[in-house]
Amino acid sequence: MTPAARLVSLDAYRGFIMIILAGSGFGLGVLKNYPDWSWLADQFDHAAWEGCTFWDLIQPAFTFMVGVAMPLAFARRLAQGATNTQVFKHVLWRAFLLIFLSNLFSNWGSTQPLKFQLINVLSQIAIGYVLCFLITRLDWTKQVITAAVILGLYWALYLLFPSPNGPWAQYGNIGAVLDLKLLGYNYSGYYTTLNAVGNALTILFGCWTGQLLQTHRTHAEKLKILAIAAVVCFALGLALQPVNPMIKRLWTVSFTFFSTGWVIAMLIPFYWLIEIKQTKRWTFPLVVVGMNSIFIYSLGQIGLKGWLDRGLSAFTGKFQMLGDLGQIPHQIVVLAGMWYACYWLYQRKIFVKI
Repeated sequence: MTPAARLVSLDAYRGFIMIILAGSGFGLGVLKNYPDWSWLADQFDHAAWEGCTFWDLIQPAFTFMVGVAMPLAFARRLAQGATNTQVFKHVLWRAFLLIFLSNLFSNWGSTQPLKFQLINVLSQIAIGYVLCFLITRLDWTKQVITAAVILGLYWALYLLFPSPNGPWAQYGNIGAVLDLKLLGYNYSGYYTTLNAVGNALTILFGCWTGQLLQTHRTHAEKLKILAIAAVVCFALGLALQPVNPMIKRLWTVSFTFFSTGWVIAMLIPFYWLIEIKQTKRWTFPLVVVGMNSIFIYSLGQIGLKGWLDRGLSAFTGKFQMLGDLGQIPHQIVVLAGMWYACYWLYQRKIFVKI
């Protein structure tokens, strides 16, 4: 395929997701103390185990957009004269850097012995990045078959090696058992390294979306396909839920489909407004962040966000006159500081990439 022009909708959508993540949900979690608004606060926290909240969709949305960008970036490299072998070497190098940064961030400032992990979002992206590159070298039919086989084996693995409390229990599931044997410990929050399998399929769905957006189909045809894909993913996720619980922390098959339905549904208005209606001016604050998503993510990982939070507290007083609701405007002020750091880089055309 020929390289496509940069999709502003992709940068804007990525920026939208990163702003919500960097802004800690704008501090809306404090609304849990207000019964009339607790439903909204719940959406800015992960589901305790089964179920899906808006906050559970943040990582799928980010990794999905990684997938959307992959075929666009590969086409650009091939058009510039790179061979498939050179592109694959770049994929491996990028995966290595992502895992390195992931472990640098997870151990940053720790006084405990260093721990190697593969659960951080950057490590999960690295694994999925390599796997999806290999899968997308196949023809379309084989890609679909491969994806179905991977999801089937992933599901079967939990069923064949259940914990005493069942395959989907928080304790003793096959993912936790493997982590304990291979890493010597289990992650907090009941996450498992095996999550990378479901996450990789989310990236693959993004790759297919990127391939669609590269084609010469009309905008109407592309939107129709995206809408159908979203509905199918919703239906599959809900249909599988009774036999395959929707658990983000295990990235189960039902969660993979259901979350993909949501992230496609969120992409549609961005694509419609920006690429079709060509209304782009409003996207500038989002694009500034979207084009430096690794940078703003890193600010939080190495503690610079905390430093900014503490520094600005001297001026905002965390808006204590508002009680615990003061966290909302304070988080917005902190986010504004992080946004300005991205804007400073944007003005100088400095974009942190891996």
